[in-house]
Amino acid sequence: MRRTEIDQRWQDIAVIERLVHESRTVAIVGLSADASRPSFGIARYLVHAGLTVFPVNPALTSWQGLTAYSSLAEVPEHIDIVDVFRRPEHVPAIAREAVEVGAGALWLQLGVISPEGARIAAEGGLDVVMDRCLAVEHREVVGWS
Repeated sequence: MRRTEIDQRWQDIAVIERLVHESRTVAIVGLSADASRPSFGIARYLVHAGLTVFPVNPALTSWQGLTAYSSLAEVPEHIDIVDVFRRPEHVPAIAREAVEVGAGALWLQLGVISPEGARIAAEGGLDVVMDRCLAVEHREVVGWS
């Protein structure tokens, strides 16, 4: 699916701004220990911006001193945003898990495009953002650098 074909409701600026202003906890699904990966840099930015980050990756036990979790179900606190860095074919299962744990939003990073995952999350009551970078949006809305 090309970016021009993304349903515009998944890129609603009002939703993005509200999530950036109100969210305090972010579970990053697919967070990598490799500093060259986008997930690493974005997670580091979010931590420095004062958000609580929960690394979610079954291959990790910790990330930058933070406990890593194998699944969203293991995260011990409410999750405001589930930020996804996995391939699109994994998103529907992640969306179902996000709904099950009562997360507030499903955020699919740049290039992570899953209409099915977005539908599952939205039908489960979550806000959805697709094909946008949380760090870029946070920087633009909050002005933090």
